[in-house]
Amino acid sequence: MILELGRTHRYDITHRALVMGILNRTPDSFFDQGSYYDFDSFMKKAESLVVAGADFLDVGGVKAGPGPEVTVDEELERVIPAVVALRSRFDIPISVDTFRARVVREAFAAGAQIGNDISGFADPDYLPAAAQYGASVVATHIRLAPRVPDPNPVYGDVREDVCVYLSDRAGRALAAGIPQSKIMVDAGLDLGKNEQMSTTLLRHSDDLVGLGFAVFLSASNKKFLGSLVGTEVDDRREATWAAHALGIALGCRVLRAHDVRGGRRVADVMAEILAER
Repeated sequence: MILELGRTHRYDITHRALVMGILNRTPDSFFDQGSYYDFDSFMKKAESLVVAGADFLDVGGVKAGPGPEVTVDEELERVIPAVVALRSRFDIPISVDTFRARVVREAFAAGAQIGNDISGFADPDYLPAAAQYGASVVATHIRLAPRVPDPNPVYGDVREDVCVYLSDRAGRALAAGIPQSKIMVDAGLDLGKNEQMSTTLLRHSDDLVGLGFAVFLSASNKKFLGSLVGTEVDDRREATWAAHALGIALGCRVLRAHDVRGGRRVADVMAEILAER
């Protein structure tokens, strides 16, 4: 399978998983709590992720969970200068983690090549913007909406519901003119799912492979992993490695990672194992 990130980068992901390095431009992200919100710290963090082996970088200006309101203008102020700076310094694709079409459109104009949307393309102009700029997209499952609390999610069958939803969203991307090779699907672990649901979806990541798109895994340091090993958010590294290895074995080919060095090593070892099989 070939995955294209924007107009310029093509990857054979038959066996090798890509590693996306997470860059939060938020003061309240669940993992780093704004430790590199300062712009100089942000750029140093970006450099460390590239050195550690990131295939591409993901910039987010609004955290996924509930919190203080962030206006569109505030998000633009956080994200666009970051995209410009990253594009000028590093020759790898830049992704923008946003559910707002205005933000993603301006980010594409500034040089970003991937729109990572946890809302499932709720904004009707999102996919047209991606198609216009030749960008790639991530279709993510969420039960309600970004930033909306969902403490007691209910599904008929969580595996089936997620597959049906992502098939629909990927179909919308195709209809908007985005080629199959530029569409990724993400089960949205911990987004409107309890710990058991997220564990079930990870265990059956191969459900998504059958949809025909690159499968994107966002498990890094998530709450459901903490519940499995009994640790807080700052002590889930090994649990994340295990999730990444299982995900790759089941067909996931993009890892969204805080720990790029660890993710890169897991991906490289798994690539060697899978290639020999």
